[in-house]
Amino acid sequence: MNYTTENIRTVALLGHGGAGKTTLVEALLARAGAIQTGGSIERGTTVSDFDPLEKSFQHSLRTSALHLDLPNVRVHILDTPGFPDFIGQAIGALDAVETAAIVVNASTGIEMITSRMMEWAANRRLCRLIIINRIDAENVDLPKLLADLRNAFGKEVLPINLPAENGTKVVDCFFNPSGDADFSSVAEAHQALIDQVIEVDEELMARYLEQGQEIAASELHQPFEKALREGHLIPVCFVSAKNGAGIDELLQIFDRLLPNPTEGNPPQFFRGDLVDGRGANEFRSVPDSKKHVLAHVFKVVVDPYVGKLGVFRVHQGTITKDTQLFVGSGRKPFKVGHLLMLQGAKTVEVQSACPGDIAAIAKVDEIDFDCVLHDSHDEDHIHMRPLEFPTPMSGLAIQPKRRGDEQRISEVLHKLMAEDPTLLVEHDVTLNETVLRGLGELHLRSALERMASQYKIEVQTRPPRVPYRETIGAAAEGHARHKKQTGGAGQFGEVFLRIEPLARGAGFEFVDQVKGGVIPFQFIPAVQKGVESVLAAGPVAGFPMQDLRATVYDGKHHPVDSKEIAFVSAGRKAFLDALNKARPIVLEPIVNAEIEAPESHIGDITGDLSSRRGHITGTRGLAGAMTVEARVPLAELEGYSARLKSMTQGRGAWTMTLSHYEPAPPNLQQQLATEHKSKGKHEDDD
Repeated sequence: MNYTTENIRTVALLGHGGAGKTTLVEALLARAGAIQTGGSIERGTTVSDFDPLEKSFQHSLRTSALHLDLPNVRVHILDTPGFPDFIGQAIGALDAVETAAIVVNASTGIEMITSRMMEWAANRRLCRLIIINRIDAENVDLPKLLADLRNAFGKEVLPINLPAENGTKVVDCFFNPSGDADFSSVAEAHQALIDQVIEVDEELMARYLEQGQEIAASELHQPFEKALREGHLIPVCFVSAKNGAGIDELLQIFDRLLPNPTEGNPPQFFRGDLVDGRGANEFRSVPDSKKHVLAHVFKVVVDPYVGKLGVFRVHQGTITKDTQLFVGSGRKPFKVGHLLMLQGAKTVEVQSACPGDIAAIAKVDEIDFDCVLHDSHDEDHIHMRPLEFPTPMSGLAIQPKRRGDEQRISEVLHKLMAEDPTLLVEHDVTLNETVLRGLGELHLRSALERMASQYKIEVQTRPPRVPYRETIGAAAEGHARHKKQTGGAGQFGEVFLRIEPLARGAGFEFVDQVKGGVIPFQFIPAVQKGVESVLAAGPVAGFPMQDLRATVYDGKHHPVDSKEIAFVSAGRKAFLDALNKARPIVLEPIVNAEIEAPESHIGDITGDLSSRRGHITGTRGLAGAMTVEARVPLAELEGYSARLKSMTQGRGAWTMTLSHYEPAPPNLQQQLATEHKSKGKHEDDD
């Protein structure tokens, strides 16, 4: 098919898990002739969910790129995961499309990801379309669902078609408003659409209101597109991917009403350092095939056989085979060897990709998620406004099952992180552990299974340790003299110092108040080195120390025997002497937690948080859900993802950020101290 940018539509199918996005894609591809028949999730035959783990889990884990051709239009479709654990993949797809189509399950209605995706899509200035799927399911209340959508997302939500004959077909309310619907009136729905659309076009509104002229649907494409772009209209269409109702009508909407790349809101590029993503440093790309190339990588796949595959959206210029491209600010260009268009797992080599196209390039190691591809040094400081991803909260400490696999594990983890912006690997030097963090238990399990099945590497896991800290509760003074005579030159150093607690979060301060040269200035850093050597393992339970000041104010030296090593030892011993008098205590991390869930589960959630020593700081309402804000000790949140999933039937999600440290309860301090002593005894026995 030969097409231009004006003939391209780009759509991301978004929504909560179980809404039927993948089955809907199969129905659209089959109806458009891209495949012979729609596949089955249960049989593992869908075009989208081609990954072995997706077939095993029976739901999407990654965003799939697909396309279909209508008589005059090419439609690029991104089928995204809907479960909260994999929502990072869906967020990444937002910058590749003009339209966000949020799919809603008619049986379950507005769910958590429904609300979040509507908000995220609006934040990225995308045109939004709501698709109500499974309209033929039993015991669905479609009038109530439509009313709920309007209450949640505003009067801009209007049906563009309506179900008829008990959900076995739909009737058009825009192009050809005729026939009877299962509820509401086709004529009233048509009138509401006309009234909403003409509000963005002063000329049409004058003709309609002042002159009483009828406005034909053929005149409404531009104001319709403008209303979509401004968020003044959010159309709702009804479908059943199972029985095919509404599929033809949805394809017609894609063809005739959705914006092409020249009509949608421009992508949010900026040049140089980010200020606010807009304003003085905003960069406006132009969807012109003759200009310099500008493309944005929104998905990366690392395949053991193919290598790294970068999937990108072309925003400006034309990419062809042999095009020389730069990656970000890199100065070394690469030549496009094979330009690919994706249909799930299948790749088709194409001659060119113009603005609006979604394509891929393989075996270019420099390509990373969110990088910009370009063919001009003038464009090497252009970036896309960063997406806001949920913070990876669930964690597992991992270590190899086989000795010698440490390097391989590190390489594989970096490959997984290259594919998924919501996977994070942390190495805590203090605790000597590597922690893999993700958005939930299922997210982590899928990563571990991919390591085992795809890379043939297995690890042992356990819950990560809590990063406790230690400090002091009172001021104290310490003194130590280091004297060593072994024949010949000896060692001598004497230190007096005081320590005092600081405010939470202040860290550690070292102050030199020595006067008269009793400790020569060249030995002061040695005293500091000795003091800081103690900070790594506090006296109570062996955790790092913070929030205290050490001031060295007096001492003695010997003109011959004083050396750096002597003052390191004296500083260390003096600090330990002071610590024993300063009431050392253990601090525990307190986090700010935000838990989002359906309102019916909020009572269970607040009660559970209280049982975990949590303090509720506030609640706020969202569309179809509520958010609970709380401060909770981190130690009490082990296994919380699984607990929340159990309490909310998988419909809850949460995030946390470190708030502050505060003294741990006495019983916990005693427990940690006992464990530390026991560990030290075992090490001494060994």
